[in-house]
Amino acid sequence: MGIPSVHINAFTSISQSAGANRIVFGGDFTAPVGDPSLPLEREKAYRRRIIEKALEVLQTEVAAPTIFTVDQSKEG
Repeated sequence: MGIPSVHINAFTSISQSAGANRIVFGGDFTAPVGDPSLPLEREKAYRRRIIEKALEVLQTEVAAPTIFTVDQSKEG
């Protein structure tokens, strides 16, 4: 099969059409791994959670393209 990978993207349809099997829904188009509108400490915590989710997803077996999300609250 190959090396597992994770696509972090705000536009999951792009990831799906590119053939990604593990997709993490990211922040937004200009900042897929964060949210600069948040106060700095909350934004850092949110970034960390996105990366932690991607690492968790990397270890998850999938049979077809699957979209994973990070906690919506964006709180640390």
